[in-house]
Amino acid sequence: MPSSDPSFATVCRDWALALTKLPSVTGTEDEARFAGHMLAMLRARSAFRDATAWTIPVEADPLGRQVVALLVKGKGRETVILTGHYDTVPIDDYGDLKPLACDPERLSAALLARLCRSASSETEQRALADLESGGFLPGRGLLDMKAGLAAGLAVMEAFAACEVRDGNILFLAVPDEEATSVGARQLAKSLPAIAAGHNLEPIAAINLDSIADDGDGSAGRMIAHGSVGKLLLTAYVAGVPAHACYPFAGVNAGAIAGAIAADAEWAPELADPAAGPSGMPPTLLSMKDSKLHYDVTTPAHVWATWNALYVAKRPEALLEAFAAICRRATAALAAKLDSAAGVSVPKIEVLSFAELVERATRRDASVTDAIAATAQSAAAAGHNLPEQCRLVTEVLWHRAGLAGPAVVAGFGSLPYLPVSLGANDGAQRLAIAVREAQATVARDLNVTVGTSHYFPGISDMSFLGEADLATVPAIAANTPIWGHGIAWPAENAAAGLPTVNAGPWGRDYHTPLERLETGYGFDVLPKLIGHMVDALLAR
Repeated sequence: MPSSDPSFATVCRDWALALTKLPSVTGTEDEARFAGHMLAMLRARSAFRDATAWTIPVEADPLGRQVVALLVKGKGRETVILTGHYDTVPIDDYGDLKPLACDPERLSAALLARLCRSASSETEQRALADLESGGFLPGRGLLDMKAGLAAGLAVMEAFAACEVRDGNILFLAVPDEEATSVGARQLAKSLPAIAAGHNLEPIAAINLDSIADDGDGSAGRMIAHGSVGKLLLTAYVAGVPAHACYPFAGVNAGAIAGAIAADAEWAPELADPAAGPSGMPPTLLSMKDSKLHYDVTTPAHVWATWNALYVAKRPEALLEAFAAICRRATAALAAKLDSAAGVSVPKIEVLSFAELVERATRRDASVTDAIAATAQSAAAAGHNLPEQCRLVTEVLWHRAGLAGPAVVAGFGSLPYLPVSLGANDGAQRLAIAVREAQATVARDLNVTVGTSHYFPGISDMSFLGEADLATVPAIAANTPIWGHGIAWPAENAAAGLPTVNAGPWGRDYHTPLERLETGYGFDVLPKLIGHMVDALLAR
């Protein structure tokens, strides 16, 4: 395709600005309307007059969100998929600049003026220098990740302009990556029908998500051969409540949870060495007790969650390592309390959610119905997934007839499975195409694009790439709302396509200083993707 055309960068920039000006905050009506607006833009584009554009509804989605699809066909059935998400995080953090948050050019001038007046931190000083250089452009969602979508659309336009086209390109923009990836999961489910209906053979996917780099861009100019996985570790802590004037009569659930939180933070046992020398240690995401009003009784229960990223670890091994941390932390706390008060603190038992289910079922055979009823009620009430899991665990704890002090370890949200390129012919074909594209860009544009084994954050690649679905049963057994609030499909949980990530880079996304490095994002990236597609579809 004519990726040497100087207008390539202009087309990419135009699409990026146009898409960014359409607000699409996750979970809002704007996100639900975005697909219709984008579809109209695609159909109005003269470059796509012979292409096919449509939307795919996300099944059972209360907002009515949709996947946007654009197909440019050539000869044969082999098809490359270009995909990315169109939802963004909220814009309230822009303060008085909120009306400009989705208008990159106007925001750039206003943000530059603000930083000239008040930039004090190192982060703000770096943002000021970037904007003064003219090489960066701010805007909510421009970096994460509408510039990536724009690069894909620039490639689609160039491909559509070719008189002779080998193969096909299918562009797919999905909602909800910032929350629970309902768009990517719908895509995985719908892809076989799409392929059959349009006589396509998908051979590879290129995800277009962005990468942050606070340095010279060498870490941002990167093609990732996989993506990390994510599990939300949880601890339901049951204490023994007591009047605050008589604390020795109980065991404070808050103290137990605090001990676990201190020991688990950045714990090397939970880091995954396969992700690099430093691994990816966990961090606490939330902690709350069960008290709904003020009184002087110590809390009976505490619910805490941890973000855990992984690559090669088995989920069951990760959970057991977390349980071991819980045992160590609670034993140390009990010893401290024993020593300080001269009283005997009861042993603090640690069990998994699956073990809690087993004990509760032995005591009450109807507990499965109670789990289902509670999960359905919690989902209907609109609670987020971790809160749904907390409510189910609480009901199960009481049905099991157990007494504190104790800790129930489990998982509390939708899993993102790690993916990587396999050893099969299709994956190796994609790896070769990546190398050829990198070499071409280095030769023609004098730009070095590196390779990493894993995209550093969770992404929709988990539902597109080659994931190990054999790990799912262990996750399911320890996730309280599995089959209810989390409806994992028996089939098509992941598309299983060889997938890489090639997206723009910039700095400070998810903050008001989010900004795109435009030279790479608008000029180099679409050409890089174009070369990858050419290499994949070459006869």
